[in-house]
Amino acid sequence: MASKQQPKSARTKLEVLRQRKLEAEQGGGATRIDKQHQSGKMTARERLDFLLDEGTFEEFDKLVVHRSKDFDLDKQLYPGDGVVTGHGLIDGRKVFVFAQDFTVFGGSLSETHAEKICKVMDLAMKVGAPIIGLNDSGGARIQEGVVSLGGYADIFLRNTLASGVVPQISCIMGPCAGGAVYSPAITDFNIMVKNTSYMFITGPDVIKTVTHEEVSKEELGGASTHNSISGVAHFAAESDEHALRVVRELFSFIPSNNLEDPPQTECDDPADRVESKLNTIVPEASNQPYDIREVINLVVDEGYFFEVQQMYAQNICIGFARLGGRSVGIIANQPAYLAGVLDIDASIKGARFVRFCDCFNIPLVTFEDVPGFLPGVSQEHGGIITHGAKLLYAFAEATVPKVTVITRKAYGGAYCVMASKHIRTDINFAWPTAEIAVMGAEGAVGILYRRELNNAQDKEAARRTRVAELEDKFANPYVAAERGFVDEVIEPAETRLKLINALSLLENKRDTNPPKKHGNIPL
Repeated sequence: MASKQQPKSARTKLEVLRQRKLEAEQGGGATRIDKQHQSGKMTARERLDFLLDEGTFEEFDKLVVHRSKDFDLDKQLYPGDGVVTGHGLIDGRKVFVFAQDFTVFGGSLSETHAEKICKVMDLAMKVGAPIIGLNDSGGARIQEGVVSLGGYADIFLRNTLASGVVPQISCIMGPCAGGAVYSPAITDFNIMVKNTSYMFITGPDVIKTVTHEEVSKEELGGASTHNSISGVAHFAAESDEHALRVVRELFSFIPSNNLEDPPQTECDDPADRVESKLNTIVPEASNQPYDIREVINLVVDEGYFFEVQQMYAQNICIGFARLGGRSVGIIANQPAYLAGVLDIDASIKGARFVRFCDCFNIPLVTFEDVPGFLPGVSQEHGGIITHGAKLLYAFAEATVPKVTVITRKAYGGAYCVMASKHIRTDINFAWPTAEIAVMGAEGAVGILYRRELNNAQDKEAARRTRVAELEDKFANPYVAAERGFVDEVIEPAETRLKLINALSLLENKRDTNPPKKHGNIPL
């Protein structure tokens, strides 16, 4: 009744507003939306509706259009200009989002497109909320030239400034090529969708022209490639929906900004749960493998380990779990793959994760079973010294609570690197099966008793005798415990309780680094 009494002009203005909003919500039109669906992809707005709590999305700049008049672009004006931006809630927590719309100019980035993204990134830093980007773009809008390139640089700057201030998560849900890849590269986590997303600096056609190599988009920069070979991506999702569920799950472990603690949950899993299987999980023979994930799953709340970069550098496992309801970051050598050695890829993978956890106040729990750094010409020429130092630097620099459990081998420089007491780890436990030494007994005997073995009548018997002597002396945690390098030798079955008690003790830990602009990590 009241609406009939409104002046005609007001009613007309409301109709214009509704019409413009409707146009914005239609993106590039029904035909292009159908094509998006046929390629197995959701639209930008469908993705945001799926990602965010129902009814919580508030949109910014819905009616923005591009400013270009070249190439007849002024005759193609789409409200929103190829990206949907705003904020909403995930499990009741505030997040800022942008979703590129491939149905509008192929999601290409224009000056106004970039301004919209920059606006939500600036607001996210001001209010201390995470930034989630859903990337689906053909790249810079060629018709706008350097203006679109400048837009990318504006975004890169904000990615850099936001790094370590608020979490940044990228979902690659379509093409992401050329300069566009550098924004996701700076963000904390990348989720890619199998078969529909790809990332590369230079596409297959250019590569064929320049190097004469023939490669498909999927082989060059698909989800499997970047999850297993390059390490650029952290998760490989089966579909758009799966990727967005991964974002929500990841978000449940991390705080909203660097001034908050990670979220805590109610925990029905008893803190004093004893796992007798842990007492026998490490094989008698020190050269026999076992899966460190079994150890982690037996220790953490509800047996749930949310692994990150599972397909890359599999000789080290990283990911999130909860202990007593507290979110923790876990780093663990994996004896089931390359005997758990540290190599270039494992060092980089571990270092990046440690630094993320340290940025956002997430305690670090390390499970150590490492025979050393991987030897070889390719590793040395590839810079294992520099890359291994990254992991050392990250652990030493970290000021969050740090707890280490040595399950078996802790040899050589790798012992120092893997969150040893010497680099400010707060509490270090060892199982009775721990072996802490410069190297394994077999290698040590070959160096220390070379002359004796060469002169022995029964070389094999002499070697076995010396190996047994060194194993008895060093293949245990007690020398380190006597020195205070290990705080306690614990029964493996009690590991869960020991870790929960340690984290509770360290809950209010305060530690600092010397005043400086920033350190010079060996990149």
